[in-house]
Amino acid sequence: MGVTIGVLGTTAAWDADGDPIPLGGPRQRALLARLAAARGRPVALATLIGDLWEDSPANVTGVVHTYIGALRRALEPERPARGRPRVVVSAGSGYALQLNSCEVDSLLFEDALRPGAGAGTLSLAALEEALSRWRGPAYAEFADEPWTFTERGRLGELRLGAVEARAAEQLRVGRAAQAVPDLEVFVEEHPWREEGWRLLALALYRSGRQHEALKVLRRARALLNDKLGLSPHSVLRALEHDILHQSPGLDQDPALSEAPELVWHRTLSGYGRNSGVGAKGRLRSTVELLRQLAITGGGGLETARRQRLAAVVAADGLADVDLTARVIGAYDVPALWTRSDDPDQAAHILALTERTLAALPPGTHGTLRARLLTTIAVESRGLPGTRGREAAQEAEELARGRNDPALLAFALNGSFLQSFSRSGLAPERASLGSEILELAGQHDLPTSALLGHLIRMQAGAALGEVASADHHAAEADRLAAEYESPLVAVFTTWYRALRMDLTGGAPTEVAAAYRAAAGLLRGAGMPGVEQGALALSLLCLRVRHGRPAPAEDGIDWGPYRPWAEPLVLLARGEGQAALAVLRGVPEPEPTHHRETLWCLIAEAALQLGEEDTMGRAYKELLPAAAEYAGAGSGFCNLGPVSGFLSRLEARRGGRPE
Repeated sequence: MGVTIGVLGTTAAWDADGDPIPLGGPRQRALLARLAAARGRPVALATLIGDLWEDSPANVTGVVHTYIGALRRALEPERPARGRPRVVVSAGSGYALQLNSCEVDSLLFEDALRPGAGAGTLSLAALEEALSRWRGPAYAEFADEPWTFTERGRLGELRLGAVEARAAEQLRVGRAAQAVPDLEVFVEEHPWREEGWRLLALALYRSGRQHEALKVLRRARALLNDKLGLSPHSVLRALEHDILHQSPGLDQDPALSEAPELVWHRTLSGYGRNSGVGAKGRLRSTVELLRQLAITGGGGLETARRQRLAAVVAADGLADVDLTARVIGAYDVPALWTRSDDPDQAAHILALTERTLAALPPGTHGTLRARLLTTIAVESRGLPGTRGREAAQEAEELARGRNDPALLAFALNGSFLQSFSRSGLAPERASLGSEILELAGQHDLPTSALLGHLIRMQAGAALGEVASADHHAAEADRLAAEYESPLVAVFTTWYRALRMDLTGGAPTEVAAAYRAAAGLLRGAGMPGVEQGALALSLLCLRVRHGRPAPAEDGIDWGPYRPWAEPLVLLARGEGQAALAVLRGVPEPEPTHHRETLWCLIAEAALQLGEEDTMGRAYKELLPAAAEYAGAGSGFCNLGPVSGFLSRLEARRGGRPE
């Protein structure tokens, strides 16, 4: 073929002699990359315009036609003026790349990863050739464009698998020493890939560097455990044992080609463009993969979020309501926290879900309707208004009428996320957690069991039932280790810091425990949890012990700044400014920290003698009189709510309202 188009790096093209082809400006290059991302499928003109412009010019259709013409001239310079294009062709209402007239390096890479008929694993030469096509990250200059998310994630995962497969093949053919330098770079860039650590340790051992191999395994264990919050797989522990005892099997390693990571890689490779699976099947399968990826934390969770939106948008673009509903509703990843990690994406998915729900034929698709309604409840968590609660209630009613335990567990998850509309609902959340656990136990739903234990852990802390909360935290950790769910450790570790406070721990020790717990949040892929979490927990600790708020600048209060600011101003001696801020403070949103923030409002009002605010705080907190303020979040503690209520009554002359 004469033309090769490159997307494994910056967008590029080369002619038959390998000379680069000028592709014009950024928008024209983006147009070519967008067509390449479609892998030969047509891309409608409206889709091209929507993907390439946020605010399209009035003559945008003409601009696209101009870019198409310029690309055709660049890619086919010898084509007659009125000759039929062979590379960028018209297709329906849009355009496509004609793959039998050009080559795309990403497709060549995938083709190279497929063993020929009757072949086993790929040869070292084949893997080297495949990896040589990469010039940088896929779609490098368009990394932030939603239309690249799916392809970037998929191709990136294939590349990492190919790098590991190349190292495994080097070991198999006796080139362990040659594998070491590349693997050392690989684990630095991708420290969460346990297979990389395993291969590096084995390569070092086979190169006669046993001591260094053991150091690598210990470093991997420390990094995975302490920095990333992951539990190292038993494979690494077994390898360390074998190296210490110089097991004879280390020299052959006959099962190397059957490592789980290589099975995964070969499976993804086999699911390529020639597998016979169409766009709809790919989208359904993508969501299944994203559900698993989401619970891995870190980059996996972030990737799952991005790719999920891309999958939903892609399904919506196929104008198949049933498919779109299934793609949206299949993402039933358990959700514990009531503040979204990506509010803009949540709003986008929320709008698409509402539109899809409205388009379903009335009186049909009961299960799909329940899933869409639950998605509305989940994606509107932490938002004011009644839509989320109404959707959760309707979803739960629909789910209870069907013999589908997973559906009911998902619906109950939506009800949980909408159970923060007022204070004092910890008993209701405990009941929801118990029902989820019962379903999970009866029907083997391990991720739902994790959610149920975490809900019961938080509810137990709110109600002062420390023994119960301890039990559920331990069970959550046990299941997380068994099912490789590292994000659980974020919540259980933070709970144990809170527990120290609940049981009378010294403030300095509690503060240190909170800071250690905050370390697990860095890089966990949960900004909705992380932002302001440590600052809020430490502020609550100071308030509970009668100390002023920290007065220094530069503290990351995240979304909690409006409620912390009156106390910060008081600590600076700026009483009038504190009073002005307090009088304008917004009502706390329906999140885990609703009661926490109302108690901070109450504390500032008590210090300032602001009677109206004290009355509002008393009325809000009264239903939670039997709970510990803030502890229901699992992140902080302001002591018994009854203590705030007593102080409020005393300052207001015994008037309850």
